[in-house]
This record gives sequence, structure tokens and C-alpha cells, in this order.
Amino acid sequence: MTLTRLPLLLTTLCLLLAGCGGGTRAPSTPLTVDDDSQCPLNLSLGQMLILNLPSNPSTGFRWNMQDGASELLKSLGPELHSQAKGELVGAEGTSSWRFIASDTGTGRLLLSYQQPWQATGEAAGLFDCRVSVE
Repeated sequence: MTLTRLPLLLTTLCLLLAGCGGGTRAPSTPLTVDDDSQCPLNLSLGQMLILNLPSNPSTGFRWNMQDGASELLKSLGPELHSQAKGELVGAEGTSSWRFIASDTGTGRLLLSYQQPWQATGEAAGLFDCRVSVE
């Protein structure tokens, strides 16, 4: 086999394998949300949702999941915190959550940003978003 035929063979193989999906619909592109101005959210069944919110755990403030729309969204793991590259320890970063739309319907994703020992006081931040899965 010559090298000029290899790309044609690989393309043909990929097309054949793509046709073996058994008629199931591939999930849509992941939806990344950075604040509640992007709400309400409309997701497809099986679509991934990535939620990124600014946070600084070194101050004692944390995002607290009040309502995770658990009847619609399956969590793909715990909250992840990352800092911008080159930032000093204690600098603001990003808290991220990943979900997969696991059932159809409507729900609410509600998180409050506060210090756990001041749970009765007013939250320093709020993420409130209606979610719809079709």
C-alpha cells in the first residue's frame, strides 16, 4: 500500500465506523456557562454542562450548592478549583462543576457564595439559573 492511499483508507474507515452508531444521537457540544446572564439554559439530553464561577477559597468563601437540579443533571465529580497561571497563592481563581443532562424536564441550578460559618447572613454572590432539558 502506498502512502498516497493511506488518507483515503483512513477516511473510508472513519465513515464506516461513524455509521455503526445504531441510530443513537451523539450528545451536543458541551455548554460552558460563566455567569447567570447566560440563563435560562436549554440543554439536549446527554449534553454536558460546564459551570465556571469566580472564587477565592483562601478568603473562606465557597460556592454552596443550594439546588443542583439533580432530577435533570448528573454531577460528573466534585467542584474543581483552579488559579490563573502565574498568580500568587491566595489570588482569585475559578470553581468549576461538570454535569451531564440525564433526564428531560425543567429545574433550577442555585448556588450561593458565602463563608460556611456565616450561613445565616446574606450571600456575597448568587448563581440562579433555570435549566431545561429536551
